[in-house]
Amino acid sequence: MPLRTATEPSVVELFDPPMCCPTGLCGPTLDQTLLDVNEMVQALTPEGISVARYQMTSQPQAFLNNAEVIRLVREREMAALPITVVHGKVIKVGEYPTLAEVHAALEE
Repeated sequence: MPLRTATEPSVVELFDPPMCCPTGLCGPTLDQTLLDVNEMVQALTPEGISVARYQMTSQPQAFLNNAEVIRLVREREMAALPITVVHGKVIKVGEYPTLAEVHAALEE
């Protein structure tokens, strides 16, 4: 169920806290929250929704290019992360959204 036309793709951006790898699904134990986020990304992709994930250590320019994201990081420091942006609008700060929250934001 694509929520945008082909000329106007849906975009979800996740500004992640520092992790050991791009998805955080590494190391001796798996974090259930990160598993849920990975499942959410896998659910959104077949719907034609573009999902990008950024980490400050490996993609600092993505943070710097988004004025609202960098403002939140400067104000709240690491407590601001993760930050979720849908269509350029911050929808969640300090925790990951649910799939339902992302779908609601995509429909706005």
